Amino acid sequence: MAYEFALFNSLPGTILLCDLQFTRDGQGFCESEIALQNTTNVDDIDPKGQKTYNVNGQEIQGWFGLDYDAVYVFNNVTLNQNIFTRPPWWDGQVTNMPQDVVFSFKTPPRFWINVQYDSFYNQHRISPEDFILSSMADIQPEFISSPEIGFLKSIGPKVKDVKAKIIFKFLGADVVEPTTKEKYGSLATKLPMIKSFASGIVVPRQYIWPSNNGYLQAAPTNLVLDAHKLGLEVYAGVFANDDYLSYNYSYDPTREYLQYVDNSQFSVDGVITDFPVTASVAIGCLYQNKNASRIIKTLIISHDGASGDFPGSTDLAYEKAIDDGADIIDCSVQLSKDGVAFCLTSPDLTDSTTAATLFMDRATTIPEIQADNGIFSFDLTWTEIQSLKPQTQNSFRDLIRNPLYKNKGKFMILSEFLELAKTKAVNGVLINIENAAYLASNKGLDIIGTISTALSNASFDKQSTQKVLIQSDDSSVLLKFKDIPTYQRVLEIKKDIYGTSDELAQEVKKYADAINVMRRSIITSTDTFFTKNFTNIIPAMHAANVSVYIGILKNEFENLLLDYYSDPYVEMATLVDAHADGIITDFPATANSYMRSPCNNKAAPYKISGVIPGDMHANAKQKNQAPTAAPAPDHNGPLLTIEDIVDPPLPPVAKISASNTTSPSSSPTTAPGPKSSTSSATVTRAGLCIVAIFGVLGFLTLE
Repeated sequence: MAYEFALFNSLPGTILLCDLQFTRDGQGFCESEIALQNTTNVDDIDPKGQKTYNVNGQEIQGWFGLDYDAVYVFNNVTLNQNIFTRPPWWDGQVTNMPQDVVFSFKTPPRFWINVQYDSFYNQHRISPEDFILSSMADIQPEFISSPEIGFLKSIGPKVKDVKAKIIFKFLGADVVEPTTKEKYGSLATKLPMIKSFASGIVVPRQYIWPSNNGYLQAAPTNLVLDAHKLGLEVYAGVFANDDYLSYNYSYDPTREYLQYVDNSQFSVDGVITDFPVTASVAIGCLYQNKNASRIIKTLIISHDGASGDFPGSTDLAYEKAIDDGADIIDCSVQLSKDGVAFCLTSPDLTDSTTAATLFMDRATTIPEIQADNGIFSFDLTWTEIQSLKPQTQNSFRDLIRNPLYKNKGKFMILSEFLELAKTKAVNGVLINIENAAYLASNKGLDIIGTISTALSNASFDKQSTQKVLIQSDDSSVLLKFKDIPTYQRVLEIKKDIYGTSDELAQEVKKYADAINVMRRSIITSTDTFFTKNFTNIIPAMHAANVSVYIGILKNEFENLLLDYYSDPYVEMATLVDAHADGIITDFPATANSYMRSPCNNKAAPYKISGVIPGDMHANAKQKNQAPTAAPAPDHNGPLLTIEDIVDPPLPPVAKISASNTTSPSSSPTTAPGPKSSTSSATVTRAGLCIVAIFGVLGFLTLE
């Protein structure tokens, strides 16, 4: 299944790689590890079969293929997912001989055989060389690789007539090569010697782009250039979307591939990857494409600027969002105690600033805003807020955003934000307004009047060149802007909804021109984190002439459902295929790369494909022979209700005396409580990682 998926969904010319292991009677089979217990069920079917072998100087405990006859392995041993953070739904696939892989396709695929342990198997009277030579007519490998020089020197002359390329595989720099007894790091300086028996090399990525503490070094090594001067091909690996990527890549897996194939100094000849679809997107769709014209017109709306790279709502985040191609930059307006309007994701300063280190004594609970304690902007003066530093918000505990920029940038008051938008000629701005009723009645702060004045002073109400989106979860706030026809009003729904009636879609139109919904309101998911269905939100809203914006998109692989293969491009393609009018993202650069890709042309030979919700889940159920379920309903959660749309009129702005302003409970008027909602952030599932190609490596060429 893994080989089929790799070949059918990747670029033409994709090569299938088989790590060759052996049974006791000399039959080869494809398996990534010599100890089988992590990748198969062998320890379940033979609990007492564990042994210890010395493998190239290292004592390894486990279950080994050479302790079983071929008939036992192929009749009883099945494959398991060996990356425990990837789901096990396709466990149970049969073990493959190389011939099985090749013969399963009508047209023989390009094939790569890797022999990792030649010396070990020869010590046990099994010859990988004899097996390959006797199988050449069937498997026709285009590449034969090994980390053992003796094996390559022996087999190379014997396969010269069939033009199989001999590839030397480097292991870790401090690992000792069995034939020469030299460390692989030392052998990397002896490329002319390697050229004498090999036509190419496979190297770990760090041999080319060293990294330190999660950052790439400023410059690559000369390895690729030196190898190419000698006529050696260079292949880099192993790439994986759900690995811990360098901070330089902003959790965009395509950027790592492009670092190796699309830089001003060199390009490797191929990459080895667990995720050939993502490699195909990088090489086939984004390679040498930085200045391509925009193809897809779906709006790219920033979320607190480029908050995936810099602390949100800072000057640096907004400038990067603009440079990265955001159509609309956003400002969630907050007010200080003395009425200064500034941009920040929430009135609670605890997570997005260093307020907890200075003003913990100001923490309070305001049920009208949130359940948790917080340090709120309207309880601090602007001078006090300026004493704070912005702070990066990490969406996932184990996937830290660039710590180098953790406290970089400065807060922007609303007028500065609007001036930046005008100076940079960005296509538009989104002004998000929350808690207007509470601020008016409890704090005597007029956030609507403050924003209206700022927009007017910046002449945004007198022009139509730049879009102005006024967003709120409160319909009464939106009504305050209905008399300015150039403003687009956006109703934010802060809870999951799984469908709507046509009548309620028409009700939305009375208050808003667009709706901002969570991703789960467009594509529902199963309890096992597969996609399930499209809801009717987009078609219903479009029928009512209401645009649909979807967020919040994040690059981190833990943010993605299983169907998306840990690839943010697949999620974007799925939402664009669903006719989203705009996507709201922490990473505008990734969205812009997708929108510019020539693979989005109708005539493109390779496309960035979205998924059909429910397909992978159905395949997993069928594989596991689950009982046939009743047809899924159109929704599996709450529908949009009138209460989600229509809010009470806003209270007047109260006159609060100076002595009252420090006490949240001393207000003369009670503001309406918040609507029932979930966090506007996307689902976080600790420890959830995403299925890839189920543990089998795919390989992509640049041809």
